[in-house]
Amino acid sequence: MIYRFTIISDEVDDFVREIQIDPEATFLDFHETILKSVGYANDQMTSFFICDDDWEKEKEVTLEEMDDNPEMDSWIMKETPINELVEDEKQKLLYIFDYMTERCFFIELSEIITGKEMKGAKCTKKSGEAPKQTVDFEEMAAAGGSLDLDENFYGDQDFDMEDFDQEGFDIGGDTGGSFEEDKF
Repeated sequence: MIYRFTIISDEVDDFVREIQIDPEATFLDFHETILKSVGYANDQMTSFFICDDDWEKEKEVTLEEMDDNPEMDSWIMKETPINELVEDEKQKLLYIFDYMTERCFFIELSEIITGKEMKGAKCTKKSGEAPKQTVDFEEMAAAGGSLDLDENFYGDQDFDMEDFDQEGFDIGGDTGGSFEEDKF
């Protein structure tokens, strides 16, 4: 069996990569094949996220061990075969390649090819230029770019100071009784 993944970017319209990979290969093999196909250096923190049909993140597969809580499920690329978390056609994944700005590739398992075998992974389709691996904030500012830090950056543009009392607490709803300060 062979998995064929299609990779796209929301930054570059004509960017497409197709990767064929052995389902028993690890996410690390997949990660390295993606990096090679787009010409990125292997010097950044990256993660895969298994997503639902609406691209909502569900499970994270990290490059390095990030969580030391034994009660939390954690997956590490070098230890996790792809078919442990990806089994169905049309399964969606995100590949975060720039953690500072949460830039990512959108990945879909476009086909499960049965009756064929392969070892490792290879890029079988390459179209368009990949977006830059990281964003240089100084370079962006010099070019006149904007980080879009407008009045909505910190939240809702409909924020009204009158919705809060002098100490910043919401006074709009009934709290169900009086508030008594805890004494320590």
